[in-house]
Amino acid sequence: GSLITLSCLSHRAVCQVISTAVPDDPAQDNGTSDSSWITRLENNYGFYIGLGLAVFSSFLIGSSVILKKKGLLRLVEKGGTRAGDGGHGYLKDWLWWAGLLT
Repeated sequence: GSLITLSCLSHRAVCQVISTAVPDDPAQDNGTSDSSWITRLENNYGFYIGLGLAVFSSFLIGSSVILKKKGLLRLVEKGGTRAGDGGHGYLKDWLWWAGLLT
């Protein structure tokens, strides 16, 4: 059969391939084929994990926009110069910073 050399930092191993048959018994599997727990998790829940991440990121982006807008509106209510007119008073508002960091 073929020889395969495996090396890591302190050890080196030479393996001989005796057969190329795929084991039918999952107990003989070393966790590198399609029956590993990561692959099973992705196959079973990958869609829901992706959907949850998409909804969560949309929530964070939306709340960021809302918090920054509320901070800018508070500045206008206090009589400060609007950011579009060259004012930088929004930089002193904690609500605007909370929206930026969200």
